[in-house]
Amino acid sequence: MAAKIKKGDTVKVLNGRDKGKTGQVTRMFPKEDRILIEGVNVVWRHQRPSRQAQGGIVKKNAPIHISNVALVDSKSGKATRVGFKIEDGKKVRVARKSGEVIDG
Repeated sequence: MAAKIKKGDTVKVLNGRDKGKTGQVTRMFPKEDRILIEGVNVVWRHQRPSRQAQGGIVKKNAPIHISNVALVDSKSGKATRVGFKIEDGKKVRVARKSGEVIDG
């Protein structure tokens, strides 16, 4: 099945402590159905010192489940569901709210 959300998309968080925040998808974890969003779900991690990095407490972005986010429509700027449509023999993603083709 084709991915409804892809790397580089702008998404809005629907549930959780970061509800309402928007950010860009930086990494995908398809096997776990999770994505990494820039500036969302930031956690503190204690890091042991090594030869490459200094030890201490560092901020990291933690993955969030894909069901807790929705794609942001480029026209309205609001969260929208994603559908698929065949155009010129090619399957493309479509924003359900505006009907606009997302990529393609």
